[in-house]
Amino acid sequence: MGNSFGQLFRITTWGESHGGGIGVVIDGCPPRLKLTEADIQPDLDRRRPGQSKIVTPRKEADRVQILSGTFGGKTLGTPISMWVKNEDMRPEAYSEMATMFRPSHADYTYQAKYGIRNWQGGGRTSARETIGRVAAGAVAKKILREQFGVNVLAFVQQVQKLTAKVDANTVTFKQVESNIVRCPDQTAAEKMIRLIEKVRRAGDSVGGVIECVARGVPVGWGEPVFDRLEADLAKGMLSLPASKGFEIGSGFAGTLLTGTQHNDAFRMKGGKIRTTTNLSGGIQGGISNGETVYFRVAFKPVATVLRPQQTVDVNFKNAILKARGRHDPCVLPRAVPMVEAMAALVLVDHALRQRAQCG
Repeated sequence: MGNSFGQLFRITTWGESHGGGIGVVIDGCPPRLKLTEADIQPDLDRRRPGQSKIVTPRKEADRVQILSGTFGGKTLGTPISMWVKNEDMRPEAYSEMATMFRPSHADYTYQAKYGIRNWQGGGRTSARETIGRVAAGAVAKKILREQFGVNVLAFVQQVQKLTAKVDANTVTFKQVESNIVRCPDQTAAEKMIRLIEKVRRAGDSVGGVIECVARGVPVGWGEPVFDRLEADLAKGMLSLPASKGFEIGSGFAGTLLTGTQHNDAFRMKGGKIRTTTNLSGGIQGGISNGETVYFRVAFKPVATVLRPQQTVDVNFKNAILKARGRHDPCVLPRAVPMVEAMAALVLVDHALRQRAQCG
């Protein structure tokens, strides 16, 4: 239970951090879509460990292999199965976690729920599980781009108290990828990198905020009440490891405005209904209104830190844990493609639902 996501475009991920590999099965992908590993690998390269000095040094090529669902470089309409082999596994670095629960991690809750857990790198709770999401998200982004004219892009907007100045309406992929922290504001990016390096040297971690924009979303995507578009986006984002908050459009800042200040006025423009502002974040009543969809996701500092911490062991005795192993001092740079993937999975699912229901 809890390993699948989506309705018409449905994914199921599988695998643990130090098992044989990580994979995903996509069910509901339309047939005749041109698709090879080359369409998927770039996003996995952006997610993989060891890519810069401010992420975990675990060395993984993360080369994806499509096992089923394609023929002659095109999708068949049957389930697409993909996997990535785990190569640089060092379970001995996690031996302390076999008997002690890491604070603010999933060790204790998984043990309490199932009576058993894979303590090697967190097993299923590791961010390595997101390989499957990012691979499936690459397929979803391709469908959105080629069949619906929708583009999804995320970037680091804040690291701790350092905030970037970015125009979400004009920011480009090239700007996002111009530095290792994936922040389009170069001045802010340099400060963020220095902060992450400082925190890493201290054996600690730091969190922040990622912003995501989806341009070209037409009017009408989303469902009433429980399947509102922003509700599904929130679920997708809050299912990501280390995510702790979600806000769309004006978000919490909107509470400081009056109704007349916050309402997005309608005007006719080019024969279409448009809004003069976009404080709604492109969604009203749970349904897209034709404006750019944008939202932000808050990520906590990574729970595993290389400093002594108070904890409890499996025998329910107080203990002190000093973790070893290879860990991200800040999850944000690698979480950018994860946020994009989950946004694309939500949007493509609703795109296909709209097509099925309304043509």
